[in-house]
Amino acid sequence: MQDKEILNPEQFTDPSSTPGLGRLVALDLGTKWIGVAVSDEQQIIATPVRTIERKSWKKTLVAVKDILAEFDAVGLVIGLPYNSDGTESEMSQAVRRLARNFSLSLTIPIVLQDERVTSYEARQRLWARGVELKDTKSLVDSEAAAIILSDFLSSRP
Repeated sequence: MQDKEILNPEQFTDPSSTPGLGRLVALDLGTKWIGVAVSDEQQIIATPVRTIERKSWKKTLVAVKDILAEFDAVGLVIGLPYNSDGTESEMSQAVRRLARNFSLSLTIPIVLQDERVTSYEARQRLWARGVELKDTKSLVDSEAAAIILSDFLSSRP
């Protein structure tokens, strides 16, 4: 498959490619929904923002560009799903392709961040805050994006 030849597994993994100040936006890319989170300008706190519906590439790109503009983002962090044993899945390759597409369409740095078990952790956090089980479905993706962003921020030197 040509995409595997084009996409370097190391591409998008250098956290130092993002500026040290300014808001970062994180995405938890699902097949139907995309969770969105944003950092503060000092890049200390990650806050869930919203969930957007994933439609065509063009509509997804427009929605992400609007969010980046809304927060005047200086970087984009995308959750990279791995299997629990650390191997990559078909979804990992799909996320890498999307990251490449974003990199061709955006002028800010893009970084991939390991997102293993973030959805599970997001559900646990929501339940710990007393969110009703029926309400967690609409909040879990943006909460997972906040975890992805928080993990990224804490992993930087």
